[in-house]
Amino acid sequence: MLARQRQAVILEETRRTGAVRVSDLVSRLGVSDMTIRRDLDVLAGRGLVEKVYGGATRVSGGSPVETCVEARARHEAIAAEAARRVRPGQAVALSSGPVTNVLARVLDPVPNLTVVTNSLTVADIAASSAQPDRVVILTGGVRGGSDVLVGPLAVQSLRGLHADLVFLGVYGISERAGYTVANLSECDADRALVETGRSLVVLADHTRWSVAGISTVASLSEADAVISDEGLDDAARDVLSAHVGELTLVPQPHREGSR
Repeated sequence: MLARQRQAVILEETRRTGAVRVSDLVSRLGVSDMTIRRDLDVLAGRGLVEKVYGGATRVSGGSPVETCVEARARHEAIAAEAARRVRPGQAVALSSGPVTNVLARVLDPVPNLTVVTNSLTVADIAASSAQPDRVVILTGGVRGGSDVLVGPLAVQSLRGLHADLVFLGVYGISERAGYTVANLSECDADRALVETGRSLVVLADHTRWSVAGISTVASLSEADAVISDEGLDDAARDVLSAHVGELTLVPQPHREGSR
């Protein structure tokens, strides 16, 4: 993998999760610790990430440890709420992203489930289920900059499929732009995934509000439900409540040491 390709992967992961660790990137990209640190130096020099001890964070700042730990806890709470909507025997479609990766694990106990996805990570998690009747449909296409299958073949593979529920993880949500992604090549596949479902559920914690990715997957009103957390401010709650059928906010995780 060329330096530019590695840096694109690192930047995308930082934008998705809020922070990255050098050790994780070494394992994922199969290069040395020094190579990753040089890549982070380049990205930091361009103002795209902030270097911290052991890794990097989004430019927005904040404690990288808190960002990782708290974001993971929010994702788990959102995924648990999403899983309550799934019934045995249903077909569910999952997009790529940290929240849907967690959801794929949380859905493990649900029997006779069909999982449709264009995410290699989600497919791997769903396929490793202990349920003998689990069916995983991984769409065709070419691998994009992350773990997502994209392109005309991916879109065509999704056409004709029908899911009871679509769970969409997003890069950002805004009143003007709707639900957005940060990668143009993923947008068409995500739109096709949305079209497979009878009901669209968007999964996004409060940090995704007022963030606009490069391309819109769906408008606010296209979602039947949005699951977020109680960190969502009042203005955002008002906007989403006016546009979506159901807004569910899960409790925020308690910070370590707080009461």
